[in-house]
Amino acid sequence: MTDAPSTPDLPVLDATQARVLGCLIEKEATTPDTYPLTVNAAQVAANQKTAREPVMNISTGNVQHALRQLEGMGLARQHFSSRAERYEHLLGTRLDLPRQQVALLGLLLLRGPQTVGELAARSERLARFADAEDLRHQLDRLQQRDLVILLPRAPGQREERFMHLLGGPVDAEALAASARSNAVAGNTAADNSALEARVAELETQVAQLQQQLEDVLTRLG
Repeated sequence: MTDAPSTPDLPVLDATQARVLGCLIEKEATTPDTYPLTVNAAQVAANQKTAREPVMNISTGNVQHALRQLEGMGLARQHFSSRAERYEHLLGTRLDLPRQQVALLGLLLLRGPQTVGELAARSERLARFADAEDLRHQLDRLQQRDLVILLPRAPGQREERFMHLLGGPVDAEALAASARSNAVAGNTAADNSALEARVAELETQVAQLQQQLEDVLTRLG
């Protein structure tokens, strides 16, 4: 077995750059007739309400700026064959990645940490994998190149999740601790909500009893 190729130095992407790059990867596969994307098409893709986590609202100017920054990083390229500015991604070329690994990174850029099962279900339109084992193998290769990380299983989760590292190093333990804290906070909020509902119910019952007592006293008096 040969070692995975070394990863060239890669600038750290901010949230807008990551979203726009993910959109270029996705639309290359799903809408080839309109790819490369215009700035407006990239903005619409970046602000989709579905298949995005989190949902964002990025201005046209910020999308255009992100595209030019990606071009400067060697991750995108502008086309001059038409009147409108159009851009295509160069992630596979820049990092020497096969299409399958580019597709997985695209999904992680667009939807955040995901399980193998989620990636398998969501990658059908982007790339072909022989089976879940093949997909996991591609993720392992990305891990070897420090492009993705396997996150610890959070409370209530049955499977581990993978996260991309194109936004810089990730403290997996801190993320796990945050997930545990959020789970506790969620349980506390649920407990408080149940208690508040119970108190409200008791208050209603007391008010009804007081009214009934007043009615009895009125009749007796």
